[in-house]
Amino acid sequence: MAHLFTRLLSLCLTIFLFASSVVAARETNSYDGNIFPIYAGNGSLVPPSAKLADSLKNNRASVIVFYLDDSSTSKAFAPVVSGIKLLWGSAIDLIPLTTDEFQNNLSKDPKDESYYWHGNIPQIVVIDGNGEVVLDEEGLVPVDTINKAISKATGLDEPSFSITIKSFNEYSSEPSKDGYTDPRPYNK
Repeated sequence: MAHLFTRLLSLCLTIFLFASSVVAARETNSYDGNIFPIYAGNGSLVPPSAKLADSLKNNRASVIVFYLDDSSTSKAFAPVVSGIKLLWGSAIDLIPLTTDEFQNNLSKDPKDESYYWHGNIPQIVVIDGNGEVVLDEEGLVPVDTINKAISKATGLDEPSFSITIKSFNEYSSEPSKDGYTDPRPYNK
């Protein structure tokens, strides 16, 4: 019996020593899980609370963000997406979507989010309440460019405050408002 216990213990130690550890890394194209809670500190962004068809039906401005959880560029852009939510709140419908489901399955219907995807990530599309595309860019789009497009799409002034991405360690960060003290009025 002691011989069996020794062998079992040796097997467990061998597996433990040779098993690779799991590490999240913003600079790699590895899958670490959903990027918004890990890299942006905001897991509430997914799944999106709105669909483009509903936003258009209600004449609301929409911001579609196409991303992949295993893309280093998408990981770097995640805090900006979270910052958009922080800056604009309920004035827009923020629709972050992973592109896995769109592979070889793009719609021809402009009320479907996949209609706007070019095949590259990250991509951000700002659509006004009438269905007109105000911004359609790929890559690490500056938040100021996005704010200008959202302002045009909503008819609201750009925020008088900005965001700063605060990093807690090599992979966790979250946006925070600079100069923000009171909620923004959302009057047209």
